[in-house]
Amino acid sequence: MPVGIFRVCLVVITAIINHPFLFPKENGTVPENTEEIIQKMKEREESLRLQKLRLEQEIADQEAAQQALEKAAKVVEEIKEEKVPWDMWTALSMVIFLLIELWRQDFQEGNWQDTGAEEDDMAVLGKAFKGVAFPDKATLASFYEKRILGTTGDMARMREMVEGFADDLLEALRSVCNRDADMEVEDCMGVGSMYENWRVRKPFVCDLIVPFAPPEPYCFRSQIWCSGDNFPPDEQGYGTIKVCRADEDVMGCICDKTKLGEDMLCLLHSQGNTSRPSSEMEDLLCFKNTQYLDADQVMKWFQIAVTKAWNKISHKYEFDLSFSLLDSPGALKIKFRSGKSVAFNLTPVVQYENSDVYFISHFPRNELAAELPSSTRWFLTFAVYERRFIQLISKTLPAGACHISCLQILSFLHGKQCSLTGPSGLTNYHLKTVLLHLLQACPGQDWAPEKLEARLQDMLKFLEKCLHEKKLYHFFIGNGKVPAELGFPITFQRAEPLNLFRPFVLHRDVYRKTVDTFHEMLRNTSALINEYTVHIPLAHTNGIHKESI
Repeated sequence: MPVGIFRVCLVVITAIINHPFLFPKENGTVPENTEEIIQKMKEREESLRLQKLRLEQEIADQEAAQQALEKAAKVVEEIKEEKVPWDMWTALSMVIFLLIELWRQDFQEGNWQDTGAEEDDMAVLGKAFKGVAFPDKATLASFYEKRILGTTGDMARMREMVEGFADDLLEALRSVCNRDADMEVEDCMGVGSMYENWRVRKPFVCDLIVPFAPPEPYCFRSQIWCSGDNFPPDEQGYGTIKVCRADEDVMGCICDKTKLGEDMLCLLHSQGNTSRPSSEMEDLLCFKNTQYLDADQVMKWFQIAVTKAWNKISHKYEFDLSFSLLDSPGALKIKFRSGKSVAFNLTPVVQYENSDVYFISHFPRNELAAELPSSTRWFLTFAVYERRFIQLISKTLPAGACHISCLQILSFLHGKQCSLTGPSGLTNYHLKTVLLHLLQACPGQDWAPEKLEARLQDMLKFLEKCLHEKKLYHFFIGNGKVPAELGFPITFQRAEPLNLFRPFVLHRDVYRKTVDTFHEMLRNTSALINEYTVHIPLAHTNGIHKESI
């Protein structure tokens, strides 16, 4: 300790002695390098200042780091407290991601090619109608009168003959069936273009549907895609039919699930009202080991029943009857001895509840239609309501309205084009759906006979728009504006709209073929109409319906 004090005193004394400002100049000598010393002192002072700033900066950095650590710790605590909400947002993000992925796969499924080509197609499609030289009113009227109008008489005579024979055939079918164990067949009903008076192409084919029901004590209970969760989205428009006992509820009686004593009797199911065991459900045309009606079983049963019925009454007729298509249960052909033939479809159907919607065992297929996912899935047909809607709306239109004429001409043009360039994804049902939408959208006076040209162009433009968007919605499914007079089931009105052009999204090659055929039909419209108008002699107008269309 004394040594330290001594050293401090020595340093102070030395500093006092060597400081030039403590003594007058006359009493001491000023060193010659004073300016150099001052400069060094300034540099030292600047160095100390910089060190001070650096130390302050380091202290500030340390304080900032400490604050960051405290903030991080606080965030961790908040994350721990909000763990459940964070998990919810994570799950929601995953769901959104999966939905986007499913949407992408839905549009990329199939053999997709470069998108540039599709954009080129759409550019052409949007301009396709603008360059078409469309026939004038006089040409259209002459074409319709000479080429299409004459077929009406032929259709009426054919309907009368087919309906009479079908009634006789079904009556014979009932007589050969076992009334206690076989299906009960009701009267047939005519549907489709022949009964809506717009069929123009030969051969004429009458479409008849035949409702059938199971024998007592059984009944059909159906389920459609919009009444349950057992149907995937791509099966919209289908349903299943379950064979149940009429005296039991949907869940079944408790006596079928528990063992009752010998002295106990179910009040609903007496001994005289016994049903077949489940192992024999196939006798009721059900799929193996299930209670669901099998379309393949129905097809075999119906063909066998029709064959038996024809064998019973064949001696009364001077023609032969045969099945014209192996995969269709009721595609029949009458062959006369003269060589002529008449084709008609007699298709078994099941009524949906108490409506005129039917489950159909066989539905005509085209390139767009996918195979049924299962023989227990039945397609729904609204043909009876379609015919009824056309009849209802026709009463509100001017005399000689052109709505049927438009559909006939468009069907004729499309059929002729397909005979030249091959089939496309468009069908007559698509064309009829376009007409149904326009009939509901346009005022009645717009369908006056003198507006045939304008309405035909409207149908073509509407069809062009639907092809462009790949969207043509079913007229009845999801349509809340169906007239109440039809008595249409509200269940289908509230359902999600069914896009008839959805297969175009999945089958690009069929879509391109359909678009090309539509373009070609537009370009050939005038040529086709003039070909069947100008070169037909007026003297032969009355006999024009005898020629093949």
